[in-house]
Amino acid sequence: MRKVIIAGNWKMFKTQAEAAEFLQGFLPLTEATPEDREIVLCVPFTDLATVSKFLHGNLVRLGAQNVHWEADGAYTGEISAAMLLEQGVRYVIIGHSERRQYFGETNQTVNLRLKAAQQQGLVPILCVGETKEQRDAGTTKQVIAEQLKAGLVDVDLKKLVIAYEPIWAIGTGDTCAAEEANRTIGEIRAQLTNSTVSIQYGGSVKPDNIDEIMAQPEIDGVLVGGASLDAQSFARIANYQG
Repeated sequence: MRKVIIAGNWKMFKTQAEAAEFLQGFLPLTEATPEDREIVLCVPFTDLATVSKFLHGNLVRLGAQNVHWEADGAYTGEISAAMLLEQGVRYVIIGHSERRQYFGETNQTVNLRLKAAQQQGLVPILCVGETKEQRDAGTTKQVIAEQLKAGLVDVDLKKLVIAYEPIWAIGTGDTCAAEEANRTIGEIRAQLTNSTVSIQYGGSVKPDNIDEIMAQPEIDGVLVGGASLDAQSFARIANYQG
């Protein structure tokens, strides 16, 4: 049984005070959200402790945006799985396109992070997707296949979420057509040895397109960027009709 996972990625937004204000408005709006939907907030490291306190006893889960592959060591600026677990983190985003584009993330380092997260009991959200140039060249399927092949070496598919995020649609307002996203996610699922992996769509997900996205049979949730920063918008996404 594939779980529906609605995750918000705050990226580098919100101070602790702003996070608290968001949660005071957001949590009451999710009290009637169906329990078969997992809501996750992936927040900056400095917000984890504050958000964790608000979520104590709540069905909304806490997520982080990255994790290092070593348990400890001389890795200035990095965060270990144990540090995340201490804050009550359950999920962690790994391999987001912004990490790949700006911070040198590779399929090999993604693989190391995935394995480290799983070994410590975290559930990684693996991001895959193509650039506009790759899409225009017709190589989407090959690009994602390579990301999966290299990234999933020795990774437990029973403890994994995958997010398909076409890079050209992230933060651009240019959403991938729901049917096209569904087709690509179906191709991703066909490459996995476990058909029960939850696969999300990400890329300019908004309140006005969430119902159409979640009506697609292959899509098991969404990874939301900008729209997750507003309590009303993200609550509408979590409470999609379908």
